[in-house]
Amino acid sequence: MPASTDAAPILEVEHLKVYFPILGGVFRHQVGEVKAVDDVSFTVQRGETVGLVGESGSGKTTLGRAIIRLNEPTAGVIKYEGKVISDLSARAFWPYRKKIQIIFQDPYNSLNPRLSIFEIVGEALEIHFPQMSRADRRERVAGLLKQVGLQPEHLDRYPHEFSGGQRQRIGIARALAVGPEFIVCDEPVSALDVSVQAQIVNLLQDLQEELGLTYLFIAHDLAVVEHISDHVLVMNQGKIVEAASAEAIYENPQHEYTRKLLAAVPKL
Repeated sequence: MPASTDAAPILEVEHLKVYFPILGGVFRHQVGEVKAVDDVSFTVQRGETVGLVGESGSGKTTLGRAIIRLNEPTAGVIKYEGKVISDLSARAFWPYRKKIQIIFQDPYNSLNPRLSIFEIVGEALEIHFPQMSRADRRERVAGLLKQVGLQPEHLDRYPHEFSGGQRQRIGIARALAVGPEFIVCDEPVSALDVSVQAQIVNLLQDLQEELGLTYLFIAHDLAVVEHISDHVLVMNQGKIVEAASAEAIYENPQHEYTRKLLAAVPKL
């Protein structure tokens, strides 16, 4: 259900820019820059899902990674619960790592093949809750696996023993481990078979309702975004070119780029 717009936003992004230098010449000096995110502003209300759509290279993943400080902003402000987090030191940002998590795009490359599922999901617990005993961690991880539709006895297996959809469930369990409020879902179904995508989207919706989560859902598939999102941001060449409710975006798109994306969606 969409959140009330009367409450203060959980996330505010104001004039955010993320530029990457282009180096050239013998001495590798800067000869230009890539404007991956170029003056982007939006808000996210607590409990809602905001879809962020655009083609590959539009800047949407860079934007998501900037929110969780995997990419450092060049300029602009990111606020979480009214507090500026974009200019915090790594130490000062540490408490927010429990509140803001990410689900990565590729379940095949985002899980360390040398670690067991217990070690992968329990790693964040060990870091953020060092006082937690190993037995308590195992109990917590077993509960998380059950919550995402896997069996607790999978604890000591390794990623190669699971399908793509199961691996993404493990990635979701890892994101949930420390009890976050806000999750950046970075194209969480794009690497999965179509038959599995709906299962993962439905799982994310169930978890949102159960745990009161807020999502920034990044995708290039407008059909998936329509299904899960309350509001949609359309991104092209580092800029937000259209922002509206999901219903308005699909029924009456205003920008030519949005119409182009909608025209590319297969009609069944």
